[in-house]
Amino acid sequence: MLKFSPRTVDASRSAEQVQVTLMRADLAARIERLVREDGAFPTAIPRFRLGRISRVEHPVHTVFEPALCVIAQGSKRVLLGDEVYVYDASHYLVFAQNLPVSGQVVDASPEAPHLALRLDFEVKEIAALALELGLTARPVSTVQRGIYTAELSTALLEPLLRLVRLLESPEDIAALAPLATREILYRLLKSPDGARLAQLAMVGSHSQRIALAIGRLRKRYREALRIEDLADEVHLSVSALHHHFKAATAMSPLQYQKQLRLQEARRIMLSEHIEAAVAGHRVGYESQSQFNREYSRFFGAPPARDIKRLREQQVRGMSG
Repeated sequence: MLKFSPRTVDASRSAEQVQVTLMRADLAARIERLVREDGAFPTAIPRFRLGRISRVEHPVHTVFEPALCVIAQGSKRVLLGDEVYVYDASHYLVFAQNLPVSGQVVDASPEAPHLALRLDFEVKEIAALALELGLTARPVSTVQRGIYTAELSTALLEPLLRLVRLLESPEDIAALAPLATREILYRLLKSPDGARLAQLAMVGSHSQRIALAIGRLRKRYREALRIEDLADEVHLSVSALHHHFKAATAMSPLQYQKQLRLQEARRIMLSEHIEAAVAGHRVGYESQSQFNREYSRFFGAPPARDIKRLREQQVRGMSG
């Protein structure tokens, strides 16, 4: 049996860290060449986006589907309910459920812009590979939070770099991008936290049932929520639904629905230039005062003032 001294282990880890640093620098340089303006942009590779931000702005609220988020330069703070997740160029972040979050870049400047990438996954892709790897054979009884961070390694950076390099040779994307994407998902599933992603593919698991409940809420967020009906649809008791839903999302089904409604109301006010009263009604609010109150509490300002600020921010971004 081979034995390794602590000195050998330390040297190996040091070499790994040096290699990770070099690969991150390569990744940042390539993203900076490909993305010349601030914003998040789709690429020729399906479900693969690159982003650049050169100034710290207000938090952005959105709903993330299962995805891998990697920062090549800078750092970011993500809020899920009252929980805060911070990650940077040394760590990646994974969404293992559809989650409404707010994210804010906390380290960016014109001289050193925030540079990042995001790769979205389809549940069927996760299920197929998890089944192939035998990760769905033993469903777990507990539901873990549907978001986590972990340290970047060369094993994950290698296929990520290949994916970014493919953007410089578009003729190779169709043949090679699926291979790199599959390897990235493979590395995530095989990592210490891979079970969180694999749970989505475990038929009958509590995590899969919560994913189904989330899907129902996203499709019917405008409708009045009856917890008993939702629990029946996903074959859980009301108490089990509450318990496992909060374990996965850090909020109750009602709180989740409220965030969906408020985010959609904000989106349509900003994009369609409609008044708050109309937006609130369209997303399911019967009381305008309740809508204004909950909107102000969630976004930190009444609808009219918040939308005015967002439009001014957009103008600054276009002129900057």
